[in-house]
Amino acid sequence: MPSNEQRRAAAKRKLERQVASRAQRARKRKQLTIAGSVVGVVVVVAAVSFGIYWNRDKDDDKSTTASACDFRPTQTPAARPVDKPKVDKPSDVKSAKATLDTTQGPIPVQLNADQSPCTVASFESLAKQKFFDGTSCHRMTTGEGLKVLQCGDPSATGSGGPGYQFDNEYPTTKYSPMDPAAQQPIDYKRGVLAMANAGPDPTDGGGTNGSQFFLVYGDSKLPPQYTMFGTVDEAGLATLDKIAAAGVQGGGGDGKPVDDVTIQSVKID
Repeated sequence: MPSNEQRRAAAKRKLERQVASRAQRARKRKQLTIAGSVVGVVVVVAAVSFGIYWNRDKDDDKSTTASACDFRPTQTPAARPVDKPKVDKPSDVKSAKATLDTTQGPIPVQLNADQSPCTVASFESLAKQKFFDGTSCHRMTTGEGLKVLQCGDPSATGSGGPGYQFDNEYPTTKYSPMDPAAQQPIDYKRGVLAMANAGPDPTDGGGTNGSQFFLVYGDSKLPPQYTMFGTVDEAGLATLDKIAAAGVQGGGGDGKPVDDVTIQSVKID
């Protein structure tokens, strides 16, 4: 039978073991807490790093050309039978010169594929299929801030097109859709060749560019929702000035030109 002294010694050793065990558990808890904090910091850093690169990639995407041109069919049939452009990728489209031979004189233009490749591809395709041949420039504006001649509709009604539509390019692509600046007027300088459209398509959210375009003969102001895809040269501006000088039928500031302007052909150089 153990003596009192032995029992006290055993109790002391048990107490020491319990204290040591509690201390060891406390150290483990502390180590786990630190480890968890380190893991948390690593996760946060990784998330921040991912966010930085993801945002950078998104920003980069804004400045790059679309990987494909999206020529979508419209509910309205084509004003004249025509095939959609055959474009594998926008980078395959090259800048070129074109000449609009009209009843009022030639209008040479430089097509800019670097800024608006899908638009240039469509214009060239329509020209080569003779879509514009024999069509009238159905509208001219002479008001302060908007001096343009509009063409490209075989029906001459302002509602005709090629049976397909596609999205805006430059300068629309410089702005995000939610940027208020996207609705503020910018300069469409004398000599700009740009697309006419009916605004966003409510059915699919895309653009409504088709075949209609306008030539700017006097500095104008418009929201950046009309794709610029070329420049009229000096000879072409001389022709436009002659057309503008005759005015609009009825003496108004918006309507059919007094002098008939018929595009006899569009040649792509």
